[in-house]
Parts: sequence; structure tokens; C-alpha cells
Amino acid sequence: MKTLLELSGVTVSFDGFRAINNLSFQIGEPELRAIIGPNGAGKTTFMDIITGKTRPDEGRVLFGEKSVSLLKMSESQIARAGVGRKFQKPTVFEAQTVRENLAMALANKRGPFDVLFYKKTKQGAERIEEIAEQTGLTDSLPRPAGELSHGQKQWLEIGMLLMQKPRLLLVDEPVAGMTPQETERTAELLTSLAGTRSVVVVEHDMAFVRSISRKVTVLHEGSVLAEGSIDEVQNDEEVRRVYLGE
Repeated sequence: MKTLLELSGVTVSFDGFRAINNLSFQIGEPELRAIIGPNGAGKTTFMDIITGKTRPDEGRVLFGEKSVSLLKMSESQIARAGVGRKFQKPTVFEAQTVRENLAMALANKRGPFDVLFYKKTKQGAERIEEIAEQTGLTDSLPRPAGELSHGQKQWLEIGMLLMQKPRLLLVDEPVAGMTPQETERTAELLTSLAGTRSVVVVEHDMAFVRSISRKVTVLHEGSVLAEGSIDEVQNDEEVRRVYLGE
């Protein structure tokens, strides 16, 4: 498996506090990776660095087969290069239909002015149908997004990111507030997506992590504390002490 993203020696300080401390991390393509850790472990800052929201004080962040530096790119350039991020709270256009939300995401790939002049194409319509089916939203395409359940809104937002064909998808606590059925469906969705791209899931729900994860990275005080299967990580003495409170 080839490496898609590599962070090495990354450090970030905020007012003297080291949020990320000499962090090194790699993910292959395709791969599904779960990231866990106590509050304040640096999980959000880690995603902020990859997406260009936060600039590290030192270190390297390389992406793709040409190992381009994400640190030299703006947030929008990083998104265009193939990095998609889904925040914990879904941000969909509630007054627009599911189909319109997906169409806007498709148009947005091209640039801010292209949204104004977006033309419906057969190719675009087929892509919308394909993503709707993948996210379980085919029957909801004509519905306003505001009518969707919490879980469906999360899937729609994932679908909006998929419209832009990301190679790396960063997903923050996707199952918070979901019903057991929605949680199960989300596990199936993320697992299926990881067949063709890289998916990083930050999550607190350990049962969910177990259901999706091949490999887990544990962050603590801005560094990687442990990495391995969910069983290896849960049996690690240091992880049990700092994260599981044992």
C-alpha cells in the first residue's frame, strides 16, 4: 500500500502550550484509520494542520505520490488537491433539496464563480444519483435537507464531500447523537468508502471504532502514544492508564 499522507516532526504551540508535540503519522491509500485519545490530546489540531487551518511551528506534511507539501498550500488549494473534511456538526443547506445540496457541492469544486454559472450536465446528474445511492439518500433526493434526520444530514454532508472526489476524507465524530441503526449504517458507509480512498475517523465511541477499524492511532499530549489493532491498543498498559483510566 502506498503512503498518501505523511506528517513528520510536526509541532504546534498555542501561547506556550504544545498542542502537537513532534508528531509523526502516516496513512496509506486506500486505508481506514481511527484516531482516539482523551480530550486535549490534539485530535482537532491534527486535522486543522492537514487541512491548512493551523500552520505548525515545525515539521513536514506531505501528500500524494509526488509528496507535495500541504504547508505551502491554502485551505482551498488543499481541498482541491483531494483532502475533504467533515466537521462534527453537519452543515447542509437546509432550505435546499438533497439533490440541490449535492449539485452545489459538485459546482463548488470548480471555483466560487462557477457556482453562479453552474450548468446541469448528464455526467453531473449521474454523479448525484451515484452518491445518493452510496449514502442511502436516493429516496430523499427531492426532500429539503432540513427535513432529514440527524444521521441523514451527516450522510448528506459526507455525500457533498464525495462529490468532490477526495482522496483523503477526515471525519470528526460522525456518530455522535445517532440512533443505533444510523450508527450501524454509518459504519457500513465509511467502511465501503475506505475501499477506494483513505478515511481518517476521529471518534470517542469505542464500540463504533471496533466496528470499523483495522488500525487505530492513539494520540496523547499531541503525540502518538500507540498504534495497532483495536485489541492491541486497548491492551496497551500506557493507553489503559491515560485514556481508559485504568
